[in-house]
Amino acid sequence: MIALTTDTLTAELERGNISARIESHLIPANEMFGFAQRINPKRSFLFVSKVVGRHIPVKPSMMRRTYKLLASQIPGDVAGPVVVIGMAETAVGLGAGVHQQWSEDNGRDDAVYICTTRHSFGLPLLCEFREEHSHATRHLIHVPSDPNVRRLMDNVKTLVLVDDEVSTGKTFSNLYSALPEVLKKSITRIILVTLTDWSVGAAERLIDNDVHNVSIITGSYRWTPNGNVAPAPEIPSLPLHDGPIIYPNPNLDWGRMGVNHHLLRIQVPFKPEGKTLILGTGENVWQPFLLAEQLENLGADVRYSSVTRSPISIGHVIMRKLAFEDNYGGHVPNYLYNVDPADYLHIYLCSETEQKHISPILLDALKKPHIVVG
Repeated sequence: MIALTTDTLTAELERGNISARIESHLIPANEMFGFAQRINPKRSFLFVSKVVGRHIPVKPSMMRRTYKLLASQIPGDVAGPVVVIGMAETAVGLGAGVHQQWSEDNGRDDAVYICTTRHSFGLPLLCEFREEHSHATRHLIHVPSDPNVRRLMDNVKTLVLVDDEVSTGKTFSNLYSALPEVLKKSITRIILVTLTDWSVGAAERLIDNDVHNVSIITGSYRWTPNGNVAPAPEIPSLPLHDGPIIYPNPNLDWGRMGVNHHLLRIQVPFKPEGKTLILGTGENVWQPFLLAEQLENLGADVRYSSVTRSPISIGHVIMRKLAFEDNYGGHVPNYLYNVDPADYLHIYLCSETEQKHISPILLDALKKPHIVVG
């Protein structure tokens, strides 16, 4: 049952005021998100999710709760094949969780999960599109490598697009517009899945198809600039590298190349004493989440979070920040938010690249964590 409210959440940021009016919710708004200031002149504010496991450490069980709430709102009898697409980087794991939960709840084996990515494998692309307001605008979708997954995608009837939040609807619209015409002609229904929906129907108006929305919170927001013309906060200066880019191994992939089943491939020893932190890196978040969930189910006190390339200023819900170079050749600044290593007895850093590619700044700050490669 959706509870109707008239709550409004507000925050005063350096460049203006942000207010969000909550029309309906399945989880209270202050448990779902907070505000922060984005280091991005295109959009100065950010809705920071407290449940997606990206900028704020969270229990895996809370993340699973959101997957269940979203999946339960997608009819189990929609026409198949079903293709679920998660948006990089924040909604890569969210999309996988919705796909896994919905498929298992409804006994469907005709549903594909694939995510957008900022990494090119040098393999054929299904399409690419832009996310105008992002710090990294270019999204790629690869052609699935598994023949059965490719067959399901080629015959898609229901398209499910997943992101952490929607405001203007342009990212969803840009993705849909970029899909090959032969796919769009076969799609009979589109379901837009978000944790928070601020679009007030904008996405449905932009997409020319039968479109439905699924979310945990709906409402609207207002951004009021304050006229501050001071220079925007700068991205921290880091010793980035000039060497080759380190590409992920497509043969060990978990969703960029398309899957229709999810299996946990990485393992660590179960240690029930003390608090454990599992950290994903960039887009490599789904396998680390499954690991964190397994440990929590065994009885460990676990929190899950992940490294991100999203630049945010300290303030409001962002209380701690560490900047360092990425583990794909050191070409892009990465960040870790709201993690105090002293809070954890065990820290596992999960990387799809070898340990030698991980920033020593990050390793030193985490007090030499356990490295899980895979």
